[in-house]
Amino acid sequence: STPKPSSAASDVYKRQMSTLTNKLLGTRAGYGLTVLRIFVGIIFVAHGSQKLFGWFGGGGLAGTAQWMESIGLAPGYLMALLSGGTEFFAGLALIIGLLARPAALGLSFTLLVAIFSVHISHGLFMANNGYEFALALLGGTVAVLIEGAGKLSLDAVIAK
Repeated sequence: STPKPSSAASDVYKRQMSTLTNKLLGTRAGYGLTVLRIFVGIIFVAHGSQKLFGWFGGGGLAGTAQWMESIGLAPGYLMALLSGGTEFFAGLALIIGLLARPAALGLSFTLLVAIFSVHISHGLFMANNGYEFALALLGGTVAVLIEGAGKLSLDAVIAK
């Protein structure tokens, strides 16, 4: 027969898992961050669906892959799949507030790549294809990363 873990060891494991769950899913934020998270999530779902499915005038995977190759992000198909998938699925995660911190981390990384590979050479302003919009979205994702999903989120429900 397999020995059963002691009650003390089981209690330590439960406390560690509870601490990990609270760090990952817990939130100090209120309703304001909930609103920010949802609006940023909507933007990312739309952008991801352009890359993945060609919706809203996007190029779909083939068009996005070709463009990514043209700017030196290779292999283009993989980069299109990674960026589009991150934007779409992490955007959905932000909208519903489930695993918001990991979603925000992935989106933050994607935004940094976009800023430094596409927009930085054009200056700040969007009129010149600059990085101001990506920087504003980065502010939103970093806020979620730091504060959590907010009061109205699945993360908050699970962390209770």
